[in-house]
Amino acid sequence: QVRLVESGGGTVQPGESLILSCTASISIFNVEVMAWYRQGPGNRRELVAAMTNEGSRDYADPLMGRFTIFRDNARRTVYLRMNSLKPEDTAVYYCNLKNYSDPRDYWGQGTLVTVSS
Repeated sequence: QVRLVESGGGTVQPGESLILSCTASISIFNVEVMAWYRQGPGNRRELVAAMTNEGSRDYADPLMGRFTIFRDNARRTVYLRMNSLKPEDTAVYYCNLKNYSDPRDYWGQGTLVTVSS
């Protein structure tokens, strides 16, 4: 059973930064894609950032330059650094693990980020 546990969410003011963490119960060394998604109030879940086991990164266009995804395979952890946060970044952020040979998607329970003055 794959488990993903996110942490690092909280309430911050506009312009501040946060780093989210997601730790897996299994080795992620060979996991093809680790990703972050988010779901804001009244919105669908959307991709924030993804990183392959070869080091390639992909970001939602509006977030490029403010958000950075990186992974520490030795710690079985993927991170999301979020800078210059805006109120519209308020959402529950979910970690996702995906291997293309596995039809299942694995999700964490989510961590809430609230950006408010």
